Amino acid sequence: MTESPFKGKTGVKRVLNALGYSLDGLSAGWVNEAAFRQVTLLALVGIPLSFVLSMPAWAHAIVVGSHLASMIVELLNSAIEAAVDHTSLAKHDLAKRAKDLGSAAQLVCLVNLAAMWALALTA
Repeated sequence: MTESPFKGKTGVKRVLNALGYSLDGLSAGWVNEAAFRQVTLLALVGIPLSFVLSMPAWAHAIVVGSHLASMIVELLNSAIEAAVDHTSLAKHDLAKRAKDLGSAAQLVCLVNLAAMWALALTA
């Protein structure tokens, strides 16, 4: 089995390369994905708001974690969509399923975010 030529890197060089790829991914998400911009802006409002409101530390933690989870899920959803589109732009049941499952994951994450806000506000 042939492995990626990037797999052999170790140590500090690997960490720096990984950081660069991650920053590229965040930039691509921001530039190309409206949904990522939306959940990021929601987090930029929601996270500081959670600290303005009077709530216990555990409530801040679940709100912050839920916002970050939504951003993570949106990045993964966008990655799935990009990979599917790269493979083929033709309509196919499996491509639709992959995209729909990614979208469903974000929906579940957003419902969870709303539930965690409700829990935090009633604490």
